[in-house]
Amino acid sequence: MPLLLMGDFFAIVYYNRFCEWKYILKMIPWMILGVLIGVFYGYNINENNFRLGMAVIILLSVILMYAWDRKKNKTVPTHWSFAGALGMTAGFTTMVGNLAGAFTNLYFLAQKLPKNEFIGTAAWLYFIINVFKLPFHVFVWETIQLESLKVSLLLAPFVALGLYVGVKLVRKINENAYRKLILLFTAIGALIIIFQ
Repeated sequence: MPLLLMGDFFAIVYYNRFCEWKYILKMIPWMILGVLIGVFYGYNINENNFRLGMAVIILLSVILMYAWDRKKNKTVPTHWSFAGALGMTAGFTTMVGNLAGAFTNLYFLAQKLPKNEFIGTAAWLYFIINVFKLPFHVFVWETIQLESLKVSLLLAPFVALGLYVGVKLVRKINENAYRKLILLFTAIGALIIIFQ
């Protein structure tokens, strides 16, 4: 969690000017609800079953998004239930297994956000929700302790390096390729979860 917050912080500093707040306002209430459900009902979930179920859902979602991307009529979903379903799922999965990225990625792709707006909006969304999660990890689940903070401190330089490399790479990727890469990496992440 400290490493995630560090990455989020530097991302919002760099991409803040691209943030689209209207999408955050649509997602945040549902994500908070999902986090709260995860706090009280997610701690004792069987981890293997949870990860397998989420990986299958993510893969199916990626396939649907890819098929939707190839259609000529690409109506952007605006109904509250779309943001609600993905937001609540993202909130629950981020609390239980830090798997929100796949679901928020699909939401932002569906809204056709350009790459910089995608990154800036996602950075603020993750930062807000991770700050909200922090007290639950410290005081309820007790998953953040002095020893884990020491490990995070040792890994912090690698997070900074990753952010630097990421910024350089994003500049070289065009909009269409960026959408395809997001879908590809989301699918690869789901496959890694299944076969790890």
